[in-house]
Formats: sequence, structure tokens, C-alpha cells
Amino acid sequence: QVQLVESGGGLVQAGGSLRLSCAASGRSFSNVNMGWFRQAPGKEREFAAVISGNSGTLYYADSVKGRFTISRDNAKNMVYLQMNSLKPEDTAVYYCNLGPGCSGNMCRPSNYWGQGTQVTVSS
Repeated sequence: QVQLVESGGGLVQAGGSLRLSCAASGRSFSNVNMGWFRQAPGKEREFAAVISGNSGTLYYADSVKGRFTISRDNAKNMVYLQMNSLKPEDTAVYYCNLGPGCSGNMCRPSNYWGQGTQVTVSS
């Protein structure tokens, strides 16, 4: 199966920024959607952002729109999530997902996940 490895998480103060990275291997990459989902303790995993194969279409959850930016570099098989103006409610494990599907602004993940990277935002 595909291998997805996230990095870049950490502890940051409210209002700060982090940049997450996801490295993909073992499967076609440039022709599929890539996404970021997040899960806080005791809560369901939720959609954060998705980008189409050629970066032509971007999807953001309302909770992150205007603060987060998803991007990708197909030559490097990399996906990024730039997170600005972080809030304590952004605290979660962030997971990279290969092949999510979107309809309108609702995105659902595939079963291809990375291991996740912890983001903690202090107030």
C-alpha cells in the first residue's frame, strides 16, 4: 500500500504558525486528491483541507478557511499545510490522506492514511 509520512507538528502559542508536510510513496500521486484531516481527543476525525491532483481545486473546512493553506509539489510527492493564526481549538493530530473525495465543500477520506503528527496550540 501507499506510504504517507507526516512531519512538522509541534507546540505553538495561539496566533502562531506551523507548516505540516506529508511525503507520499508507493502509489500514483499527481492524479489524485490529497487532503489533511485532524482529530482531537474524544472527537471524530474531521476534514480540514483537500487539494486536487494538479492544484486546480482547493477545499477548506469553514473552521480553517482563511487561516490554513494546502499546497502540493508533485515533482517531490509532497503535500503541505501552512497553518497561520492558530487557535487552541486547532489542537489535534493531523493526518495526511491520499485520495479523499469531495462533493461541494464536503470531503470524505479514503482509507490511505499517514501516522499523524501532533499539533498543540497553547493559550
